[in-house]
Amino acid sequence: MSDPLEAPGELPPDVAAPGNGAENGPESRDGAGQKREGRLARLRFSKKRDMPGGLWLKCESCASVIFRKELEQKDRVCPSCDFHFTLPGRERVALTLDPGTWVEHYSELAPLDRLKFREKGSYQDKLAAASNRLGQQDALLCGTGEILGRRVALAVLDFSFLGGSMGEVVGEKIALATDLARSEKRAFVVFTASGGARMHEGALSLMQMAKTCAALARLNAAGGFSICVMTHPTTGGVTASFASVCDLVLAEPGALIGFAGPRVIATTLRQELPSGFQRSEFLMQKGMLDAIVSRGTMRQELARLIDYSLGPRAD
Repeated sequence: MSDPLEAPGELPPDVAAPGNGAENGPESRDGAGQKREGRLARLRFSKKRDMPGGLWLKCESCASVIFRKELEQKDRVCPSCDFHFTLPGRERVALTLDPGTWVEHYSELAPLDRLKFREKGSYQDKLAAASNRLGQQDALLCGTGEILGRRVALAVLDFSFLGGSMGEVVGEKIALATDLARSEKRAFVVFTASGGARMHEGALSLMQMAKTCAALARLNAAGGFSICVMTHPTTGGVTASFASVCDLVLAEPGALIGFAGPRVIATTLRQELPSGFQRSEFLMQKGMLDAIVSRGTMRQELARLIDYSLGPRAD
């Protein structure tokens, strides 16, 4: 049989096309007059072998086709254009912290469907599906660990859990993580990847914007230090609250960062937006970010910035 990777409709070089007198056509007969089925008939009428799904991905920046395993080995950074794909929450934790130092906190906190919200199914069903798929109760992972020996309280928004949206539990865990950083004298580091406030919780989700900002203000007043790393994408109420008010605001290359989406803004303003609008490089030019840091050097840069926050060491 031919290679299953051959393009549909192509015939192997040793198989003649129908109608050219070849003896392996679907209706050819041997010398005894017996009808026989040749290779071509089997190729044309046998069930097509399916390629395994999910082996290849297309980069949303340069449109290059990437072998999934190669992308994972490169920490989900495009080998062609250096675009940083969204990283699952637990992969982010493992990539950021020293091995064996992660201790998760407040994992038992789970959201409530106070409004009995329905949108193509109930909110409770969506929560259950996301929780079963990812093995966590909500979009934010938080706990303690070390980055190159520096003690931190770490919070990571997981975009794969309802778009990393911020509801009551996310807001509460951000506040608790800052309290943990303050009480244990740790730096607070948060990675964001979010579509914004969670519509399923209505005004209760919007209240978390003020709550998280107040928590960071308490940490700052106590002499604590905070760093936010905005990753692709960081939008809506998360951008407009705790993600933008940390002591230092970093971003990964090419990350989409903004409040409203670019299409909404373009429609409202009725004008063409600048090239690269709402990407981290554009925001860096406008002074919203302190630095753009690639994924491969993130650990070293975070450790360096934490050292700066401690001031000069006495010899």
